[in-house]
Amino acid sequence: MGSVQRAMRLLERVAEHEYGAPAKQLARETGLALPTAYHLLRTLVHEGYLRRDQGLFFLGAAAERLSGSAAQQKRRSTVVEALAHWRDSIGAPVYYAVYRDGEIEVMCVSDTPGNPAVEEWANFRETGHAHAVGQCLLAQLDEPARRDHLDRHPVQTITPYTVRDDSSLLRRLGRARRMEPVVERQEYTLGVVCSAIPITVGSTAATIALSLPTQQADRLLPATRQLQREIGRLLGSLAISISI
Repeated sequence: MGSVQRAMRLLERVAEHEYGAPAKQLARETGLALPTAYHLLRTLVHEGYLRRDQGLFFLGAAAERLSGSAAQQKRRSTVVEALAHWRDSIGAPVYYAVYRDGEIEVMCVSDTPGNPAVEEWANFRETGHAHAVGQCLLAQLDEPARRDHLDRHPVQTITPYTVRDDSSLLRRLGRARRMEPVVERQEYTLGVVCSAIPITVGSTAATIALSLPTQQADRLLPATRQLQREIGRLLGSLAISISI
C-alpha cells in the first residue's frame, strides 16, 4: 500500500508540471528518497503511466486514458444527477436518449417506486414510431435518415392509438416544429402519456422525456413546460455529454 501511495504522489506531481520534471525535483517535492523515486518512476514508465524524454518525466498514455475515463464518468454522473433532480422536482420519471449509428438508444432513466418508468415491453429501438422518445429523435433527422430508419424498423401496431403506417408517421414528423416537444398518448403503452423535448448538439440528436399515467394526463403539458425551463436553466452549466 505504501508503494502505491508513493507512486500516486509522483503521478500527481508530474501532472502539475506541464513541461515535465526531473527525478530529483520530483523526489524533493514528494519527500521521497532519490533511489525510491527513481525505482517508482522507472516502474511507472514501464507500465505506461509516465514517459521519459531527455531526463524529464511526463504523463504517459495509460495515465491519459485514466484521465479520459474519469472525465467520462464525471459527465455520466452529472447527467444522472440532473435527471434525478428533474424527476424529483416534476414528480415523474425522466429519460435521456440519443440517436446514434442509426439506432435509438435510451442512455439513462431516472424513476422511483412511486413514479415508475415505462416498462420496455416492446423493443424501444424497433418501435421508435410509437413512443415520444423515438418520435422526437426521428423528427430531428432529415428525410432520408427517417426513411432509412423506417426501412429497417417499419411501423407496426403497438396499441389502438399507434400511428398506422409510414406515410402517416412521416407527415407527422414533417409537421413537428423545431425544438418543440413531441407528445404521445398511449401509442406505446396503454395507460401512459409521454412527452419528449429535443436537444440537438452538433449533428447528434438527443432528447429528454417524461411519462405520466393517463389519470394524470392533465399534468403532461405543464410538466413538460417545467422540464423545458429546468433544462434551459441547467443544460449550459451541466454540459450534458451526448457521448455518455
